[in-house]
Amino acid sequence: MALEPAESPHRASALGRLGAGRSIVASLIEADGSHKHAMLVRLMAPQVPVRDIADAIHALCMLHGRQPGIIDHAFARNSQPAAQGWLEVALEGFAVERAFLAKLASAAGPLPSTPGQAESEAAVVGQRHALDMLAQSDRTGCAIGAAVALVIDWSAMRQVLNVAAHRFGIEPPGYELPLPAETETIVVETAENPAVERAMAFGVQQVLAQHRGLWDLLEARASARDRH
Repeated sequence: MALEPAESPHRASALGRLGAGRSIVASLIEADGSHKHAMLVRLMAPQVPVRDIADAIHALCMLHGRQPGIIDHAFARNSQPAAQGWLEVALEGFAVERAFLAKLASAAGPLPSTPGQAESEAAVVGQRHALDMLAQSDRTGCAIGAAVALVIDWSAMRQVLNVAAHRFGIEPPGYELPLPAETETIVVETAENPAVERAMAFGVQQVLAQHRGLWDLLEARASARDRH
C-alpha cells in the first residue's frame, strides 16, 4: 500500500537540502522491521477479525500515542544541527499520526476480552518506559537513532492504521512523516564519527526490538482469543 505524504512548504524547505545517502539503518530495518512480522501480515489480511485490529490499535496508542514520545524527546535534546530540520518535520508529522491513532482508538471501542489483560498492559507500559529512557539518552546519536527507527518503521505500522480506518469508516489523513530515503540521508549526515554511528545503530536496534516485542504480544493475545 503506497503512502504518499501531503507536501507542505515547511516540509519542502526543511527536506529540500537532502541528497542521496545510504547507511546501516536500511539493513537493520530490512532485517528486523515491523513489515517482517507475521502479526502485521495477519492484520493486513482481508479476513482478519476486527477484534485483532482493535487490539493492535489500542496497543499502538498505548505505546506511541502519548506525548512526549520518542521524537519529542529527541527534538528537545538534539545537539546535531544536521538533524534539526528532519526532526521538525518528523515532530509535526507524528503529531498527525498521534491524532489519527486517538481517533481510531475511539472508533475501535473497548479492548477485546483477552486472557492475561493486566499482564499485557504491564508489558506495554514497560516497553513505553524503555523507549522513553532510550530517547532521553545522553549518548550522542542514540536518541536520533531511536527517532529514525520509529519514523521508518512507522510506514509499516501506518498500513495497519489504514486498514483499521477502512474498517471503521474513517478517512486516513495525509502521510506527513519524512520518507525513508530522506531519513536515510539524515543518518549519513549526522553520523559524524564511528562512535555516533554506533550510538545511532543502537537506538535503531532497541526501538525495533520493542516493536517486535509488541507484535509478539499481539500475536499471543490473538491466539489466546482464538482458543476461547
